[in-house]
Amino acid sequence: GFPSNVYVFNVLMNRFCKEGKICDAQKVFDEITRRGLRPTVVSFNTLINGYCKAGNLDEGFRLKHHMEKSRTRPDVFTYSALINALCKENKMDGAHGLFDEMCERGLIPNYVIFTTLIHCHSRNGHIDLMKESYQKMLSKGLEPDIVLYNTLLNGFCKNGDLVAARKIVDGMIHRGLRPDKVTYTTLIDGFCRGGDVETALEIRKKMDQNGIELDRVGFSALICGMCKEGSVVDAERALREMLRAGMKPDDVTYTMMMDAFCKKGDVQTGFKLLKEMQSDGHIPSVVTYNVLLNGLCKLGQMKNADTLLDAMLNVGVVPDDITYNILLDGHYRHVNAS
Repeated sequence: GFPSNVYVFNVLMNRFCKEGKICDAQKVFDEITRRGLRPTVVSFNTLINGYCKAGNLDEGFRLKHHMEKSRTRPDVFTYSALINALCKENKMDGAHGLFDEMCERGLIPNYVIFTTLIHCHSRNGHIDLMKESYQKMLSKGLEPDIVLYNTLLNGFCKNGDLVAARKIVDGMIHRGLRPDKVTYTTLIDGFCRGGDVETALEIRKKMDQNGIELDRVGFSALICGMCKEGSVVDAERALREMLRAGMKPDDVTYTMMMDAFCKKGDVQTGFKLLKEMQSDGHIPSVVTYNVLLNGLCKLGQMKNADTLLDAMLNVGVVPDDITYNILLDGHYRHVNAS
């Protein structure tokens, strides 16, 4: 049978919610009122959080409404669960509506709510809203930690605002926080995307000085940045260093390198990288084959291009519109040149 203490009901509900048994948690909640007991704010919050984590926002809001009707005031944890669920579904208008509502009711948003909003805005590239949420957080006297700084940094870097990114790192250091691997990797990726590989390499030196090793993401960012600026020798050197460190490049990194070599007219190295990629356990995609086909066609090696197309079909890779456009253009140019 069921116990007669609300606290024990709450513990049971919490257990069921953690196990993903939301229907059982709801039965326990219903039993509270059937026993003539009054659900506490913890009872409501436990079930609301359970529904939110199960992706059932409608039930979460139904419970909030039920909570208000029963004169139990939603607290910061109620709002935190609902705002987090709304952010996960990218329903930012609803999240901001709840944020404003809780502030109007005299509740002070906690660290979790602010970080949830900031993370979501950063992920979606809503930089002005990200900055606004950050300023509101500071005005409430809440101190950002390294995770939040890295979230802000990622938002600025993805948006190409490298000046703001540097200011964030300066602010982090000023507050006594040391940049970590995520900080450095995010900066390297940001500067490489912005075409400033030189600064990215300076950041890499700082990493080494601080005893932080570059990871796969950092190596990939550097290699892609070098490829974009045509520094194929440096890119291959970085690839070899990456492999020596026991890290495997992904398909994108290999393809980016092949493309860079092919654009330089060095299709031979492109094919060498293809073999390396395959022996490393990767299955080349149509994008990889298109890069090599384009390299061959640019050199007028149409027989080799046709042979590669046959090889591509034999391994079950389906050509796309780009494949045929590359080949048609190559044959047209080659025939006209003849």
